[in-house]
Amino acid sequence: MSTPYPTPDQVRQYIADGLSCEHLDVDGDGQHFQATIVSSAFEGKRLIQRHQLVYAALGDRMRAEIHALSMRTLTPAEFQAKA
Repeated sequence: MSTPYPTPDQVRQYIADGLSCEHLDVDGDGQHFQATIVSSAFEGKRLIQRHQLVYAALGDRMRAEIHALSMRTLTPAEFQAKA
């Protein structure tokens, strides 16, 4: 039987399965997660639109399995500028 809470690796895979990412890092304790997501899909999108893309990738898991997710959503150029 699987654990009731996903691991950071599982959350990373859920996002990667639904959103093409150049960089993806997820940390967390099973209920609360922090993610840095770099995707060219974010080009020209406002913050709320970027978050909606991630929520769409997670689908029902966001309600059922993942209690809280804080995320930094960056384009590749934004990520390079911060590196």
